[in-house]
Amino acid sequence: MHFKLIIAFVDNDKTDAILNAAREEGATGSTIISQARGEGLNSNKTFLGLSIDTPRDVLLLLVEQHLSRAILERIARAGEFDLDNQEGIAFQIDVEDAVGIAHQIQALETTVEEKI
Repeated sequence: MHFKLIIAFVDNDKTDAILNAAREEGATGSTIISQARGEGLNSNKTFLGLSIDTPRDVLLLLVEQHLSRAILERIARAGEFDLDNQEGIAFQIDVEDAVGIAHQIQALETTVEEKI
């Protein structure tokens, strides 16, 4: 099996909905890094020198390559990424090798066979 790493930067109030959508599409787990900051095309607003940021989470999902595009699209819909340029971003990168995922491979075998 080959894997992709989906990385998503999302508002923390949408994290649960996005993770539920990813799981429904075949993701078997995730890692969440809380309290991330970022900037888009426009710099963040400030008030009296203090930054006004919406808390963001970074979601890391190691997924099987045949499921990755559908999971990525489902994440985008659940996070409403196309509604506004501040809603979030997600992308996938190739994973050359991974260890410690034998239990996920067993769970994924039937799911991937059904999708192919």
